[in-house]
This record gives sequence, C-alpha cells and structure tokens, in this order.
Amino acid sequence: MSRSVIQFSTGNVGRHALRSLIERPDLELVGVHASGAGKIGRDAAELCGIDGATGVIATDDIDRLVSLNADCVVYTSQAETRPAEALSDITRFLRAGTNVVGTSFVWMVAPDQAGEWLSGPLREACAAGNSTLYINGIDPGFSGDTLVYTALSLAARATAITVQEVFDYGSYDDAEFTGASFGFGEPADHSPVMSLPGVLASMWGAQVRALADDLGVTLDEVRERWEPWVTSAPIECTMMNVDPGQVAAVRFGVEGIRDGAAVITMEHVNRLTEAAAPQWPYPPDGHPGVHRVVIEGSPGVEINTHVGGSGVDHNEGGVIATAARAINAIDTVCSAPSGILAAHDLRPLDHVRGVMW
Repeated sequence: MSRSVIQFSTGNVGRHALRSLIERPDLELVGVHASGAGKIGRDAAELCGIDGATGVIATDDIDRLVSLNADCVVYTSQAETRPAEALSDITRFLRAGTNVVGTSFVWMVAPDQAGEWLSGPLREACAAGNSTLYINGIDPGFSGDTLVYTALSLAARATAITVQEVFDYGSYDDAEFTGASFGFGEPADHSPVMSLPGVLASMWGAQVRALADDLGVTLDEVRERWEPWVTSAPIECTMMNVDPGQVAAVRFGVEGIRDGAAVITMEHVNRLTEAAAPQWPYPPDGHPGVHRVVIEGSPGVEINTHVGGSGVDHNEGGVIATAARAINAIDTVCSAPSGILAAHDLRPLDHVRGVMW
C-alpha cells in the first residue's frame, strides 16, 4: 500500500528527502512546503533536481497542506533555531491526524529525556489526532542508538562505550548554520552557540542518558567538553575560507560519569579539510569521515560506518543518510499506536522498509 506523504522544507536535508519521496514506489508525494520566495510555486521535481514534473507544487500555505490529510509529513525544516514556530508546525499536523517523521528537534531523538516544554505539547497533539511522531537522523540518532545496540549485542560485558563522529566538513556547503554553530572562521575566543553551557548536554547528553537507561546504568553526572583548533595557515574549502588565527576544527564531547569515570561518551571531531587539527583523530583507512562505536569490555568491539560511497561525497552522503533514517520509518510510524517513538521502540527491519525496488 502506498503512503501519501508531504515533504516539509527543501534545504540541505529536505531536497534529498524530496527526491526519495518522488522516486520510491511505496510512497506518494502529495504536498511540498517551501519558505523561500524563489521556491514557492515551483514543481517538486525541479526543487530536488529531477527531470520532468510531478504536478506537486511547493507552497507556504500550511493550512492547505494540513487539509490534504496525508498519511505522513517528513519534517526537515530547521527547528533548533526556531523552536516555537517548528513546534507549532508539527503539532498542527499531529492534531489533524497526520503522522510526522523528522530530522529536526534533535532533542526528540531521545524523547524520554526531552524537556516537558517540548515533549508535552507533542504528546498532547499525538493523543488529540491519534497520530505518531518519530525523530531521528545519523548523529544525533543512528550512531548513538542503532549502531550502539548492534555493537553491544556482540559484547558479553561492556565497561565503557564511546561513540564518535570524525568528519571533514570542508565539502559541506552550510556555513550559515553548521559553520556558525561550530564557530568555524571565528577567533578562538568566540563562543558559538554549540559551546555555550548546556547546549551539548541538551543534544548529545539526551542520548547518553537514554543509553544509560536502556542499560540499567545509573550515572552520577553528565559532563560537557569543548575545544577549538585555530589554523596558522589559510584554509580554503566549500564550507568557507578560514584565515590564520581563526577556528578550522572543533573537538567536543558529552560524557556520562559513573564512579568518577566516563562510561558512555559521545564525541565529535570536525575539521575543515584534512589539514586542520593534525594531532586529533582521523577516520581509518584514508576515509574522509566515520561514525564509530567502540565498546571496551569482553570482547572489545569496534564498528566503523562510512557514508558517501558509490561516487557520493561523504558530506552529501551524511545528509542523504539523515533523511533516510526518517523516510525509511514512515510505514512503521503510520502503523504504530498513537504517541512518540524512539529508536529503541523500533525493530531492526523497521528502518529498512522500501529501500530496494
């Protein structure tokens, strides 16, 4: 049975989500939301670079999209910088009985750990519309839940868990959000939003606490750490050009502490080109990026995941994979009881429906 779906946003993640919705035979695109004046009124195929026309025209009229009574909305519009507006968008669909899968509101990747200001209205909307919500991505998301579960299934005993994203962001064309959030191109004493106290804990700390709960582990505290790296030579890349004395790499982490030791760590090492931060870890085997889980214990387990094969750039691969985590769960979310889902609520097969045809 084909599911009718609306794509909400056509940005970095949204345009890849839109392409998937058009191409997949098990999904029927019935609506597209766009906010830019240059996108409204254009065919969905044109917005994601597909030849031909779908007859589905982009609009910024949310009431019109809600009235379509679609089975599901794929919500990829940036939410972290506009939480009130995004919450209003999503709850409108949920209250109308349209299920939502998304990659925004990363705090909802671990919904049991999310603040009541966010999870409360979403739960109420799901109950009112008998609808279901699921938020996930690649990181936060897959690397801190599904990949960890896979690695842990091979361990007789785990004494420590480390989840890493080690990625060269140089080819990622997103200076406005990612670049600014990480402080790339700024002096070392600049405080980007990601470095502010509590921000990392709200995003990756939620998965640390959720994983501890999954394992029945009581943490004493959750700690944050942030370290910028300043270049001494000019760096030119797609993300931006960085002058000497400016930040070209960051290393940060969130650690779950028990008895004075970090037992669950989620860490990022993100650089602009391989020339940045040569003293920090690199992906294995010459890859430009990796999402990795390392389990210490009996036996030790390490799983490295690389996106961007088949001639696809690794940063574009990461964006495609982020969209796929939501899109692949559409059928399961539409069939699930009303409420908010987390990755630990889904079976392994629930994330692979419809990917081969």
